[in-house]
Amino acid sequence: MIDPSGDSDSQQGAGGLIPGSAGIPAFVLSASAPSAIPVLIAAPHAGRAYPPALLQTMKQPETTALRLEDRFVDRVAKGVARETGAPLLFAQAPRAMIDLNRSPDDIDWEMFSRASRPEGQRALPSRRVRSGLGLVPRRLPGVGEIWRGRLERVDLQARLDNVHEPYHAALAQALGVLRERWGAALLLDLHSMPPLAARPGCEPARFVVGDRFGASCRGSLVAGAFSHFTANGWEAAHNRPYAGGYVLDRHGNPAESIHAMQLEIDRSSYLDSRLVEPGPGMEAIVDLLAGLVRRLAATVCELAQEPGGKGWAQAAE
Repeated sequence: MIDPSGDSDSQQGAGGLIPGSAGIPAFVLSASAPSAIPVLIAAPHAGRAYPPALLQTMKQPETTALRLEDRFVDRVAKGVARETGAPLLFAQAPRAMIDLNRSPDDIDWEMFSRASRPEGQRALPSRRVRSGLGLVPRRLPGVGEIWRGRLERVDLQARLDNVHEPYHAALAQALGVLRERWGAALLLDLHSMPPLAARPGCEPARFVVGDRFGASCRGSLVAGAFSHFTANGWEAAHNRPYAGGYVLDRHGNPAESIHAMQLEIDRSSYLDSRLVEPGPGMEAIVDLLAGLVRRLAATVCELAQEPGGKGWAQAAE
């Protein structure tokens, strides 16, 4: 179950630390300097480095891990980064330990021992917490409760300090570097989803583009994504059922020329029939998304030149 992403590029950009592991970084950032393209690709739910102590506290570790992971979406991301030169940030810490697409406040305190819970009245739990998929996932449909016992606050703090906050700090810094060079930047936050049900009279969407209902990026970027998928014969949906989460809320800021888009990929398009191992469609999906990134990069450059954009301060150097 421990997979510190041995197929990754150089670990020089590694950061954070997975608590309980033998020094495995929580994430890896791979970026050339200067950047070749104003798009940062990220994969926050791709981590597969499970410390033994974490596995021992899980009721059904194999099943739970497979359900929580965006299975091998990091390999898709790495392929796209290689083809386009885009910087890449991918998590090695597993989502079961801490969800990087959740706010630090999205905590189900009923998961913790009484001594670990905050004193006084607490805010009502968010929708994500009520669903069982808060900052630390609690339960899954068809699986039930994930953990054998209650958690301790000291463990949560270690995960926040060593995984969550360093990841988001690295993400913010990388986007800032891109904006400084290009005048604008785009975060493409890659996720994968189980196959969606077919809609009446339509093929099921194989991709879902999320922009927090217009809040996290400009509409021209979304339009470009849909145009690309349509031109290549793929069905895509917009914000339904996935509009994006904490990553887009925290980092998307179109007013400051930093845009953020979430992209959900149907796992059956690049995994095998069991949705467990890389499948024959992996290469085609990498090629498709590489074309998307190049198209979006051109739009980002156009946005940088609009009134109110940050211009091309360093792009010609």
